[in-house]
Amino acid sequence: MRLLPVSILMLTVWGLAGTPGAWAAERGDVLLADFEGKDYGAWKVTGEAFGPGPARGTLPHQMAVTGFEGKGLVNSYYGGDNSTGTLTSPPFPIQRKHLNFLLGGGKHPGKACINLRVDGKVVRTATGPNARPGGSERLEWNSWDVSDLEGKSAVIEIVDQQKGGWGHINIDHLVMSDKKKVLEPARREILIEGRYLHFPVRHGASMRLVRLAVEGRPVREFEIELAEGKPDFWAFTEVSAFRGKRLAVETKLMSGSRALEAVAQGDAIKDAGDLYREKYRPQFHFTPMRGWTNDPNGLVYYQGEYHLFFQHNPFGTKWGNMTWGHAVSPDLVHWTELGDALHPDRLGTIFSGSAVVDHRNTAGFQTGEEKPIVCIFTSAGGTSAWSKEQPFTQSLAYSNDRGRSWTVYPGNPVLKHLVGSNRDPKVLWHEPTKRWIMALFLDKNDFGLFASPNLKDWTQLQTLTLPGCGECPDFFPMPVDGDKNNVKWVFTAANGKYLVGEFDGRKFTPVGGTPLDANWGGWYYAVQSYSDIPEADGRRIQIAWMNGGQYPDMPFNQQMNFPCEMTLRSFPEGLRICRNPVREIESLRTKTHTTDATAVNAELLDIEAEVEPGPGAEFGFEIHGERLVYSAKNHTLSFLGKSAPLAPVEGRLRLRILVDRTTVEVYANDGKVCMSFCWLPKPGPRKLAWFAAGDATKLVSLRVHELKSAWQR
Repeated sequence: MRLLPVSILMLTVWGLAGTPGAWAAERGDVLLADFEGKDYGAWKVTGEAFGPGPARGTLPHQMAVTGFEGKGLVNSYYGGDNSTGTLTSPPFPIQRKHLNFLLGGGKHPGKACINLRVDGKVVRTATGPNARPGGSERLEWNSWDVSDLEGKSAVIEIVDQQKGGWGHINIDHLVMSDKKKVLEPARREILIEGRYLHFPVRHGASMRLVRLAVEGRPVREFEIELAEGKPDFWAFTEVSAFRGKRLAVETKLMSGSRALEAVAQGDAIKDAGDLYREKYRPQFHFTPMRGWTNDPNGLVYYQGEYHLFFQHNPFGTKWGNMTWGHAVSPDLVHWTELGDALHPDRLGTIFSGSAVVDHRNTAGFQTGEEKPIVCIFTSAGGTSAWSKEQPFTQSLAYSNDRGRSWTVYPGNPVLKHLVGSNRDPKVLWHEPTKRWIMALFLDKNDFGLFASPNLKDWTQLQTLTLPGCGECPDFFPMPVDGDKNNVKWVFTAANGKYLVGEFDGRKFTPVGGTPLDANWGGWYYAVQSYSDIPEADGRRIQIAWMNGGQYPDMPFNQQMNFPCEMTLRSFPEGLRICRNPVREIESLRTKTHTTDATAVNAELLDIEAEVEPGPGAEFGFEIHGERLVYSAKNHTLSFLGKSAPLAPVEGRLRLRILVDRTTVEVYANDGKVCMSFCWLPKPGPRKLAWFAAGDATKLVSLRVHELKSAWQR
């Protein structure tokens, strides 16, 4: 924290007294505190809420804090929302007409607030903007008119006496000024003539709420780090549906801002020449052109195309503005983005869900020869200003043109709020009972099964509890050991843990109550499998979000894992799911090493190895500077701090390893043990090398396939 030196304060007062008229028009700002130091200096601290010093942004278990300046701020979330305390400044003279400050946190007047005290009395006060779940930890400028108090001695008192939800206050950059520093309404009208509207984005810029309206009707609403000056990248949204109409761009900006002037339209993506060539861009794992992505949604196959919808923030590289992005592929390897399919509306932002082909037109949406594709998703009420006070409900949208355009069902929601943040519907057709079945996350570790004849009217069948599991359910049948006459049902949760059992159309009965592990890596979440894959193919294909990856300074953030084929196989300990990369990855192979495969210089790899380990041996691969190690003594496979149990089968281990620019995925013993990893390789050559130590280890076979980028057609 930096306090204004006393000498500067004296000079300011002296100048004001010397030439009051001229100086008043030219007086510079007076910084009271910017909270950049290690401690609070002369400020007095009571209680625990404010910690030992200014926070460096977001505190543990807190949503991302944005909008503050520099690296530090006052953040009374220290220890959580139940901690309390006060933070009081030393006395200072009021020397300007306005006292400006950045403010965020909970809306609790008198309990979580900032006060200005003069002669011991509170003469000005302000509280945070957030009163309920779904708010944002974004700080915005506030201003007090203190012109009537100039020359008086005052103190700033920051108070947190509120416990529970939003029981904290965030403050930064206290500055006295003759100018009021607050957001003012800004508006620009654009006659839509192009396909895209482009917005300049700058990492770390103040977040702005932007609304797009056509003929007075809101059509988009989103938060964006709107750039002042040169952007880090351009975000875009498709507006061709409004061609020929005047679209209003509305937001709030600081006085004098020219950010809206930079908003542009066009028929092409700005800076598209750099797409998929960026430094940290995965080369055969899916990422969106721009913006954040997380959960895979709506995995469905129709007429030769695999559809991948995904949780998307089109306007920034942080989580937010949840929208369904949309891409299609003929082979699960080469993807083409079609533009965002589902946008936030009055019911909420668009959280996760699924998609099906309604072959029997049970919902009555079909208008032509194409079968309708129907998306079932969570309308996350209360997660945007537009959906304020709305609950979490389940909704529908449909397409009659192979997913190229979408209609939101006007009768939404089709399943009203039940409990908590009920969300993430996964729907499938159950042929024996001729109806749709939905798996839905309810709350905590509880999930529900529902049934419907038409996708619109739902009846609950069952409640399931999966210990250690939450969110993003999936529910599907699988043949045991490939035998179509012996089918079991599998129920999975977001973390991939699963139960195997029987389903009679009304009740799922699992075998054993403890969910089984599916991945021992750590970058594997929100798992979902494809619906409507033709019976002739018969595969159960799964995609997960590789959560937690890092992609510094990129115009995108996060990625999917490589699609895997799932099989249900019998083992002495019971039925287990095995996962292996889909065979289509072979289309990327360019060169295969065998006899010289123990040392390969290449960035993108598909490795197949079979090994006979010695009793006490350690062996493995050094991959771009990191070691994947197998310990024969401990029967464990380890990489990047994660370990998985792995025992030889008939004295041998089989390993399949995919290496992309920022990922490693391991499939051991034909996919029984899987590990997924995101990481940033150290600078230097991209090398693969085999190593072995200890008792004799036999490398029975090794094939290393160099891969080309999936973006090279």
